[in-house]
Amino acid sequence: MENKFYMYVLKCGDDSLYGGYTTDLKHRLEQHQSGKGAKYTRNHLPVEMIYSESFDNKHDALSAEYHFKHQSRIKKLEYLNENGVNLSKYGLSL
Repeated sequence: MENKFYMYVLKCGDDSLYGGYTTDLKHRLEQHQSGKGAKYTRNHLPVEMIYSESFDNKHDALSAEYHFKHQSRIKKLEYLNENGVNLSKYGLSL
């Protein structure tokens, strides 16, 4: 079985965006929702996964996460929009 590595984006309860890395999207979302995920999301519940992208290696997934996290909000929204996320579905807009 081939491992997959993911960069994902969560929309938090305050409409902020959180980027992360995992090898198991379902389990990681459950961790975030239960308050056992990242310190940031623990204080911004509830969370909803609005985007994920798979990579063949950990380096590329972590690189994508890093680049996402270090963008302005508008750049994050543009990235999501360009990658097919229907922003209005999540109450977000450019």
